[in-house]
Amino acid sequence: MSYIENKYREKIKGIFEELPQKEDYLLELLNKKSIKISDDIAKLCAYFNKHINLILKKYYPEIRNMNDKLDIKSTLKFYYDLLDKLTDFIRLIENYQKIDDEYYESLIEFIEDKENLISGKYRQICRRELTAFYDKTSRDHLEKVIAAKFERKSRQFFTMGPLEEEIKKIAKVAGADEVFISLAKGFDELDLFESAQSVIKFSISTEDHNRLNRVGEELRKYLESKKYKVEVKPGLVITNAKLLPDN
Repeated sequence: MSYIENKYREKIKGIFEELPQKEDYLLELLNKKSIKISDDIAKLCAYFNKHINLILKKYYPEIRNMNDKLDIKSTLKFYYDLLDKLTDFIRLIENYQKIDDEYYESLIEFIEDKENLISGKYRQICRRELTAFYDKTSRDHLEKVIAAKFERKSRQFFTMGPLEEEIKKIAKVAGADEVFISLAKGFDELDLFESAQSVIKFSISTEDHNRLNRVGEELRKYLESKKYKVEVKPGLVITNAKLLPDN
């Protein structure tokens, strides 16, 4: 094993040893069964996302040992699903302002079952994925399928529109840690203008009001340059741009 591979394996191990502390805090929040925790959940999403991306983009590519790759990938798979579940949780609160206790319980159960999921379900999935990727016959077949889907412009590869992608990119560059886009009709408690279609919610990990304002201002300038109507509130941008399909 090379020096770099061993070094990055230890860095990944260190991150995985730190994350459970945030999971304990996450469980504390979920056990409150309150919609008031959504901002704290968003901050945790940003924290998990930052560290998982660091592993995925910087450290994991240097890992060559297949057993290590399987261990790391299985754990990453858990955090991918956790982030998806927490993002859905935030969207539900934004749209409906109410969540059943069963939803909280399902999230709590998922987190508490982490080790079983990693050693069982996720390990099996990742073993198949790694086999498919490193086996030349399987890889060639997969590449042909992907190429065919792109040629047909399959919708599953284009679930996010260019405007939504650009908005999220601009917000991140301006300093946002997390960006969520929802239909305006789910925000009855806000004083929305008549033609409002979408609400963009963004969060930052620090109490930096200048940074928060900068994100809103950059989104306002971009959307207005596209001739959309815009209203900016702290952590929110309301616009008549239709960014999501109606459910």
